[in-house]
This record gives sequence, structure tokens and C-alpha cells, in this order.
Amino acid sequence: MDTRLKTNLAGIKLQNPIIMASGTYGFGEEFKKYYSPTILGGISSKGITRYPKPGNTGTRIWETPSGILNSIGLENPGVEVFVKEKIQDMNNLGTKIFVNLGGNTVEEYVESVEILNDYEFDAIELNISCPNVKEGGMAFGMEKDSAANVVKKVMAKTNKKVFVKLSPNAGDIVSIAKAVEAEGATGLSLINTVLGMGIDVEREEIVFDNIYAGLSGPCVKPIALRILHQVATNVNIPIIGMGGITNHKDVLEFLMAGASAVQIGTYNFMNPSGPAEIIDNLQKYLEEKNRTVEDYIRKLV
Repeated sequence: MDTRLKTNLAGIKLQNPIIMASGTYGFGEEFKKYYSPTILGGISSKGITRYPKPGNTGTRIWETPSGILNSIGLENPGVEVFVKEKIQDMNNLGTKIFVNLGGNTVEEYVESVEILNDYEFDAIELNISCPNVKEGGMAFGMEKDSAANVVKKVMAKTNKKVFVKLSPNAGDIVSIAKAVEAEGATGLSLINTVLGMGIDVEREEIVFDNIYAGLSGPCVKPIALRILHQVATNVNIPIIGMGGITNHKDVLEFLMAGASAVQIGTYNFMNPSGPAEIIDNLQKYLEEKNRTVEDYIRKLV
């Protein structure tokens, strides 16, 4: 791999800035038939919680112009099964591993990171878009005090780097970003999906049992870039940017807007070989320009 693609993400040395987004890449095995995962900068695992979750009932994926709505509901085997059956296989994929972690209570987050402390991987991606069941069901990441509290408790118990994944549905995402930075977060991941809704005209019904669902794909890219730039101009910790990336120029846009690395999500469903093509095209583009990835990071911040 050309050294011009290399980047440093809070001390994690990535061979390129391309990380696979949580929920779109499973535990990394599913895409091996398309290309070797060793070419990737990293992989973020399917979202893991303290206890197993069956996920949501009814329709889970609904295609929409330039994107998809998803209502998966964090279906996963739970952290104990994950560390016994999945983490070693992920570490054997030959790339950096981020474990995406959710929870319904602060205690669940803390218990999970204490279990994860005993296993080798590169960082935790802390999903605080989960409902806080003890506080009426509003997601931890919707306001700064609850976001700061869960990050503070996690940072006190973990021995891993922690990237906090923020929701674009929060009212003041900049203040939330600053609050989790103040509590010691290693970095940020943004954005998570945008809240949307689907209606099936033929059935005359709302598509999802949960009514609302998460919108992702190229349609959210301008929103993601705007939020990324707003946050990047107000924090000093590194950011993993995501939201509708489908080509190498998208990658460079996110880097210039304030990201130090990016994640590719919905595009994995659109084109399973896409990440390999993006990495190849990014390398060719940088060679033509005689530039490096580092030349673009935070260029417009």
C-alpha cells in the first residue's frame, strides 16, 4: 500500500483512512469473497450490547431515493458471546478493529467495557444513540448532560481508546461534542443515521413497526458534511466522518471538512466491491496530484 494513504487516528496507525461502518459489514467475514479485508484501514463491528437483542420486528430495510431507511434494532448476540466467538476472528482479518458498543443503561455500558478490557482490539466506538431506559427512553446522545455522563463513566473503566458516535437528531450537536470531549473521549464518529419515515402506499401503512427509522446513503451527505464541519471547528479531538460516501472524492471532502478518517456504510449494500474500488481510486488520484491523505485532513477547518 502506498504510504501516501497512511494516516494516524489518535495514535492508531491506519494504512488508509477507509473504515467500514458498523451495521453494514457484519463482523467482517461476509465481504471476503469480494476482496481481502487486509486492504482496509479498519472495520467497525456490528453494534454490540451487554445482553443479546433480537432486533426489531417487521420490515427492517426500506429503499428510498439515494438512500435507505433501516430499523434493525441492534440485533446482536451480546458482548459475552461476541468476545467468545467473534473478536478473535475479527482480529485475524488483518486490519484495525473498532468494537461498536451500545447500551440501555449506564451500567450496561460500564459492564460491557469491563468485559472488553480483557480482549485485544484497537478502539471502542461508543454508540450513544441508544434509548436510556432509566430516563424515559430518550437516547443518551440527545442532550449534553446524559452524553457526558455515560462517556465519563465509560472512560473511568475502559483501557481502550473511545470514539463517541453522535446522532444528527440531537438539537445542539456541537455542545454535545464539546461535552464528551471534556469527559476524555478519544475522538468522535459522526454522523449516525438521520431520523426518517416510510409509507407503503399500496398497503396504506407506515412501513416500520417502530414508525420512524434511520436514513443513510448519499442523500444524507450534505447534512453529514455540515455537521462534521460545525463540530470540527469546535473540538480538538479527531473525528471519523461518515454519511453517504460512495467514491474517493467524497472521502477527500470529508477529510477537508474536518475528519481524520472516514467510514463507508450504505455503499457496502449498493456495491459490495465499492470500498476496494474507492481505495484504489484514492491512491491513483493522490499519485496524480502528488499529494498525501494528510494534506487534506482539516484543510477547510
